[in-house]
Amino acid sequence: MKNLSLDRALLKAKSHVKKGEVEEAQKLYQAVLQAFPKNKRAQRGQAALNKPKQPVATQGPPQETINQLVNLYNQGQLVVAAEQAQALTVQYPGAFIVWNILGFINIGLGRVQDASEAFNKLTELNPTYADGFNNLGVTLQQQGKLEGAIEAYNKALAIKPDYAEAYTNMGNAHQVQGKLAEAIEAYNKALAIKPDYAEAYNSMGNALKEQGKLAEAIEAYNKALAIKPDYADACYNMGVALKGIAFTKPNRSLQKIITLLLDKKSFVRPSEITHAVISLLKAEPTLKRSLQMSSVAEMETKLHKIITDLFDLPLLMKLMSVCPIPDLELEYLFRELRKSLLLSISDLPSSPKELAVQSALALHCFTNEYIYNISEHEDEALKVIEVAVKQALDNGKQPSPKSLLCLASYKTLNEYEWSSSLLLTDEIEDVFTRQVVEPKQEAQFKSFLPVLEEITEQVSSKVRDQYEVNPYPRWVNLGLDLKPMLISEVVKLNKLKLFDDKIKDIRFPKVLIAGCGTGQHSIATAARFNDSKVLAIDLSLSSLSYAKRKTEELGFQNIDYMQADILDLGKLNRQFDIVESSGVLHHMDDPIAGWRVLADCLKPGGLMKIALYSELARQHIVEIRQEISQTGIGSNVAAMKSFRKTMMTSDQKHHKQILNSPDFYSLSTLKDLLFHVQEHRFTIPQIQDCLSKLGLKFCGFEANKIVSHYKLANPNTDDPYNLEKWHAYEEINPEVFGGMYQFWCQKIV
Repeated sequence: MKNLSLDRALLKAKSHVKKGEVEEAQKLYQAVLQAFPKNKRAQRGQAALNKPKQPVATQGPPQETINQLVNLYNQGQLVVAAEQAQALTVQYPGAFIVWNILGFINIGLGRVQDASEAFNKLTELNPTYADGFNNLGVTLQQQGKLEGAIEAYNKALAIKPDYAEAYTNMGNAHQVQGKLAEAIEAYNKALAIKPDYAEAYNSMGNALKEQGKLAEAIEAYNKALAIKPDYADACYNMGVALKGIAFTKPNRSLQKIITLLLDKKSFVRPSEITHAVISLLKAEPTLKRSLQMSSVAEMETKLHKIITDLFDLPLLMKLMSVCPIPDLELEYLFRELRKSLLLSISDLPSSPKELAVQSALALHCFTNEYIYNISEHEDEALKVIEVAVKQALDNGKQPSPKSLLCLASYKTLNEYEWSSSLLLTDEIEDVFTRQVVEPKQEAQFKSFLPVLEEITEQVSSKVRDQYEVNPYPRWVNLGLDLKPMLISEVVKLNKLKLFDDKIKDIRFPKVLIAGCGTGQHSIATAARFNDSKVLAIDLSLSSLSYAKRKTEELGFQNIDYMQADILDLGKLNRQFDIVESSGVLHHMDDPIAGWRVLADCLKPGGLMKIALYSELARQHIVEIRQEISQTGIGSNVAAMKSFRKTMMTSDQKHHKQILNSPDFYSLSTLKDLLFHVQEHRFTIPQIQDCLSKLGLKFCGFEANKIVSHYKLANPNTDDPYNLEKWHAYEEINPEVFGGMYQFWCQKIV
């Protein structure tokens, strides 16, 4: 073959290749190689034709296409991303990267089964991809297929032995199985690989908490938060663990973490962890010294040292500012410190340290509604400062921060006519906001809150008047669920026994809170139920305005407030999927009449949560209320403070018992506890009778700790829903429902 014909043959062969005419190209290359065995061009052409070709369908899509898909996922356009990913799996069925992305998209859409199938396909295509098996395990675990999940995690670890995330996920699966020792072993392996793995510490804490090892659990959460201070799950779990523990040793690292926890607005209700925090603080040598001060004179001589010691405990300063502190020793310290500051005001330095302690004390006294008694000597000294402050303002001067903070620890600043003349400074900002700005906001809310009907029922009017004067309770922070839940998830969490499952299909529940008080209940419920719309009613405009302010502060937009009497709710002509009424019915003239109205407001199959006082648990309170009634003690502020002082020094058993109640340590809660204008109490048989009359079925108590203890003696599956057995249990444990019966029931028609 001549060179000219050689070139033509090679060009023609190349043309056949482009056209897909492989056989013709092969013949030409073979002819060339027969004539010119060493021709490189023919050799390369022949080799290319002989190389096995990967089908187009198994090749991956262009990188640009993958990037576009990932961008859709990152932008939250999951439906569009799912459609495109699904189409790509048809076009490129062997592209495991597409199956991986599709799995994550389906997780985002809540399609766990579809996600599991995508990850399963991924592992078939690439059986050496550890992440694929880990992802598969996560989706299987979400479906409750724990053994399959653990098998997938083991495969991931066989491929990648140092896979800390897979060990942690395996631990989580074991924890759900109740295999806590295996779970902890897995977490330890994860932490040995990755010592700064906050998620593993958090999961470890959960397992330890389930084992009842609260101190070790708290230490695990502490480590998680030291690594990742904004870790929401660990913050929430720490708050839960702190509810049931007392400390015996100081721990500054833990104090720092709890202070950060209390700085948050919604991870923990401070009043629920005060006992734990107080025990931790009392282990501090510096606080021990301050608590041992035996007289005011001694305190005045060591005032600067006490202030320094308190300032050196930021956790104590924070706790003082956010809630009442139910401890008589600390109350004595704060009361005498307030007096010493007042009587030494002229000699008191205005350093940041002194002003910070003054500010914390003023916030504390405001939060407990100035429940501490005042001596005549203090009263005289206060009048001197009040005159001096007014004169300074009249002369166009601003009073000293120390004088204002001193007054604010005895009386709310907004009660002074001159409060509007004060200039906001850093030293008084926190106190000024709480005592002047926020009360003004509440006053403004009062003017436009809707009113259902004028409240005319006699007892309802008296109850309203009580809460207008003392909105109940005054609070700063609130513990909320980490994420909203479906009704089905709430039912599962509380292990409720349903008699009609259709309620679990409601996706946009309408909720009524009958008696919302200052908003803790309404906000917690609005945060709990996913896509809910809440109507919260109360008798007191003062309470409602407080609730409205806190609702806006926390950014909730799914709550409407209205002044209304439960007895008038029929005029709404509305029914709700969920009705909740906590600590309200027992303050009505006829609780059953009110309960019947609430039942009428509940849709058939709807759920109702009720909280009522226990007759057995409140016997010591009944005794005190009888004492108040028989001796004619009034319910004005002076009378309540005087009687409270008597109980604090009394040796009588029922008086000592009341000191353990957190409600003893602020004015509105004390009034609600002992001086309420109306109170009924119930027994479990009475509750059972009411449920029967109202067409309601008992679904279970919402009190995990109580239920767990009850089940030790009542292990049968249906025992938690047997009110006769609950009654027998309470008779043996009469104080168990000291915090009220809190239970769910369902309307059956």
